Amino acid sequence: MRFSKLQEWLDWQSTLHPSEIELGLERVAEVWGRLSAEQFDSVVITIAGTNGKGSSAAMLESILLAAGYTVGCYTSPHLLRYNERIRVNGQEVSDHSICDAFQLVDQARSGITLTYFEFGTLAALEIFASSELDVVILEVGLGGRLDAVNILDPDLSLITTVDIDHTEWLGDSREEIALEKAGILRSGRPGVFAGTDIPISLLERAAELDVDLCIAETDFSYSRSEKHWDWRGRASSYSMLPNPKSGGRFIYRNGAAVLMVLELLHDRLPVSGAEIIKGLQDLNISGRFQIISGPVSIILDVAHNPEAARELASNIQQMQCAGRTLALFSALADKDISGLVAPLTAMVDHWYTGEVMAERAASPEQLEQAMLAAGVASSSIDRHAHLYDAMTKAMADAETHDRLIIFGSFYTLAEMLQHPAIGSLIK
Repeated sequence: MRFSKLQEWLDWQSTLHPSEIELGLERVAEVWGRLSAEQFDSVVITIAGTNGKGSSAAMLESILLAAGYTVGCYTSPHLLRYNERIRVNGQEVSDHSICDAFQLVDQARSGITLTYFEFGTLAALEIFASSELDVVILEVGLGGRLDAVNILDPDLSLITTVDIDHTEWLGDSREEIALEKAGILRSGRPGVFAGTDIPISLLERAAELDVDLCIAETDFSYSRSEKHWDWRGRASSYSMLPNPKSGGRFIYRNGAAVLMVLELLHDRLPVSGAEIIKGLQDLNISGRFQIISGPVSIILDVAHNPEAARELASNIQQMQCAGRTLALFSALADKDISGLVAPLTAMVDHWYTGEVMAERAASPEQLEQAMLAAGVASSSIDRHAHLYDAMTKAMADAETHDRLIIFGSFYTLAEMLQHPAIGSLIK
């Protein structure tokens, strides 16, 4: 074996391919063809979208597990451990299993260079193929059409939302980006779109492929109250569903789409109303409008693009706060930082910023310039060299009844979840 430890494999994979991201299926499909001696018989659900992919995957996984199915789930990125990306029957796969899969991928690639994400995707698929699972849930890493998970033909495709993000790879408009995400659709197989503002390019592509595309508010809908929510699909409906523990109000949009997915797959994966309720009750999603209650309320959200920031702002507006609203913020340099900050500018009283520990991190100066461009007053920005120091200062300044919002990227949350001020609260 090339390496015996998981981190050694991951460090090496980061240097294997000339670029961090290279969209395209030729290399990864060739390696998968060498690996997949046994047929992949699981029902495959692939999820693409600008936001909501991770929470949708988590809901599907939880409900299908509650129904007694064996389930593989592949998501990215992770927060604290790489193992979070690959789960079998709700459990993170062990370091040993991942290293064994990496070794098989390494042998099969025979000189073909793979990106970090491609290597991990092939390892996950190899683990799932050898586990004889009923269903496999795959979250697209970037786009859809040319993303590594798209080497498998899904039995059903779910597209959560379409908004402007990753323009250097996917295009500058919603219509262009939607067409990339539509790449996960398959001829004659059903699809679900979780939103209501559907791009024309997505509709046209679905029609070309004869995809039965179910659209929110047309084919399925939901309504909610303080204590529960109800759902209606084409052939079924559910009432008195338990409210999710985290995720904010947009978790219901994702949940409604998930229930439509399950209705469309009912002949192959029947699920009862009681099993749906149990799955929703068991659901635990980290970092998606996750609220840690206390004298100072802490809100953790992985919002890392303007659409997600608008959703975060909308969720915050629904909450009452007797004190000030503070924000701890850091982002990657290749993101629309001003667009990330702008939706929250009017509701945040004071900002704390610092550079996150990531290769593509925005510097404190870049963060401040973008925030000023978004309308944040310079007097309300507390700038630090490192995000860790910014968090320490924010917690020192916070008073009873204040709330602290932590957002900007997965890296931001990952680093803060290891900060003593947060770690002591969630243990």
